[in-house]
Amino acid sequence: MKRRNFIQSSSVLLATTGLGSIIPLDLFASNNFANKIRFAVIGVNGMGWSNLNALLKDSRAECVALCDVDKNVLNRRKAELAKRSINVTTATDYKKLLENKDIDAIVIGTPDHWHCKMMVDALAAGKDIYVEKPAGNSIEECNIMVAAQNKYNKVVQVGQWQRSQKHFADAMAYVHSGKLGNVRLVKAWAYQGWMKAIPVLPDSAVPEGVDYDAWLGPAKKQPFNQNRFHFNFRWFWDYAGGLMTDWGVHMIDFGLLGMKAENPISIVASGGKFANPNDASETPDTLTTIFQFKDFNLQWEHATGIDGGPYNRNHGVAFIGNNGTLVLNRQGWEVIPEKADGKDKIERIELQKSVDDGLVKHASNFLDVIQSRKMEDLNAPIEAGAHIANICQMGNIAYKVGKKIYWDAEKNKFTDSEANKYLSAKYHNGYKMPTA
Repeated sequence: MKRRNFIQSSSVLLATTGLGSIIPLDLFASNNFANKIRFAVIGVNGMGWSNLNALLKDSRAECVALCDVDKNVLNRRKAELAKRSINVTTATDYKKLLENKDIDAIVIGTPDHWHCKMMVDALAAGKDIYVEKPAGNSIEECNIMVAAQNKYNKVVQVGQWQRSQKHFADAMAYVHSGKLGNVRLVKAWAYQGWMKAIPVLPDSAVPEGVDYDAWLGPAKKQPFNQNRFHFNFRWFWDYAGGLMTDWGVHMIDFGLLGMKAENPISIVASGGKFANPNDASETPDTLTTIFQFKDFNLQWEHATGIDGGPYNRNHGVAFIGNNGTLVLNRQGWEVIPEKADGKDKIERIELQKSVDDGLVKHASNFLDVIQSRKMEDLNAPIEAGAHIANICQMGNIAYKVGKKIYWDAEKNKFTDSEANKYLSAKYHNGYKMPTA
């Protein structure tokens, strides 16, 4: 019996015989009753490394391989794991990991422009996937990712880890209770005071140990520039979508969950590089976007270099109802009542603080479903991750075309031909858009 099938069969046996209530699945795995879930990570400089460590907090998981196109990062991470008595193989070509039949799951922690192709390739190789947010870097890519998961029927968890946190779930339950009254406006925001201007730097030689062509992959060929590399890739359109897709997929996601909403009717955006007009970044440092739905508006706003966002929070989502407002972010949630005749319309709820580690819980949820194969138990399946990534892409597209645009949900495109030009990502350097 293949080790993957043994993991799944053993988990089902525990559940169906009732032993699962006596022998926890994680204990079962850790005591060698079943093989551990062996995973590899592609892209280990940032969130890929964070996801790796979150998975290792669960005794069912074992990291066996790392991949990164920067050997400096790769060697450093391998050494760090070795100090913890975790020995891994390494590669600079992610396909080497996909060829390894002993690897059960792949974590994709690369820049956004690589997510789609790597995920589709990994699914075709029979792997379960944990892919960082945003799911894809274009609406077309996100749709392909959903189709690929449906085709291969593997587990795909998107790294929107707040979906696994208790206080976020509690806040959603309160919104759904109806106590806020008619909610006509939802606000979501990210004010990132730590973000400073990115100084203009000249192009330079590729650093030793970096396979820059592999880093670019399907993105347009560019001379190497430190500003576009590693963390700051987020602020360049070739690789990502700025704060709209970096933070919007977190906060707008809960706006839609709270309102049980799907696609907007229209989108309009206004902003620009107002804080640092001459720095090296491309994406707007200041942006306001309004998504109109049937019965409410959702307003997104972001700003760099400023922490004083709405309700004195640097990120969050607020549901503004006739009876009161619920404000939610990573620290917790509270309810601020409206008043009538000097009295609160509803009970004031003081800050309900976060009590758990969402990233760790999200990783464990991924492992749970790898064992159970119950896709409906995923907290952030690819359908959800792709949907919110698409909504955020709509916001960026509205900004790029500079006018109000309308979404045709039946045709899965805009009614505006100029806006539709941005539905697809352009693949370069001999790469082709994946198919499913």
